[in-house]
Amino acid sequence: MAKSIILEIRAGAGGDEASLFAADLLRMYQKYAQNQNWVFLLLDTHPSPLGGYKSLTAEIKGEDAYDQLQHESGVHRVQRIPKTEKNGRIHTSTASVAVLPKVETVEIQINPSDLDFATFRSSGPGGQNVNKVETAVRLTHRPTGIIVECQVERSQIKNRELAMGILRTKIYDIQQQRQQQEIAQERRDQIGSAMRAEKIRTYNYPQNRITDHRIGKSWHN
Repeated sequence: MAKSIILEIRAGAGGDEASLFAADLLRMYQKYAQNQNWVFLLLDTHPSPLGGYKSLTAEIKGEDAYDQLQHESGVHRVQRIPKTEKNGRIHTSTASVAVLPKVETVEIQINPSDLDFATFRSSGPGGQNVNKVETAVRLTHRPTGIIVECQVERSQIKNRELAMGILRTKIYDIQQQRQQQEIAQERRDQIGSAMRAEKIRTYNYPQNRITDHRIGKSWHN
């Protein structure tokens, strides 16, 4: 069983509040990984102006990480009064989560001629450039259309190595789906379109309640 996983979180319906919720999910998984003595490495982020994330990619290394987190894949929904709400109204926002087992180099071979490689400056919160040197990398795999970015390291070489690891994982996932003849449906089942109706779990702040819609069970704090 894979000891490392790739975690993707994307803000869905709800605008700025959805990006703030994505940041909350990130902190939740970071805390859980810490409690499990796993290594949590943030690989790529696309921050929003209010301190949230439009999308992010992370790697989690640890025993049974995939076994424990694979069922987190899907649309997560939050119901609460956003920081941006002036009239005290409860809003509903979503973020999608994908959990993929990381694939080792030996399992997937990528033809270098199939790749487009680009570099750019790493960006910080709000989108401002934080480095004068182009250490961040972007890989585009032309046969599949997969695009991977990585900017966590100060070295362009290390960022490229990390990006290649993410790319191998995504290509492996597609190949597995093709073998099962469920490519499109498998991806939709895992990530969804982040619409509110596709929820797998709801975090209701006013009621201090979490509901898992797959098993129809709720917990109160």
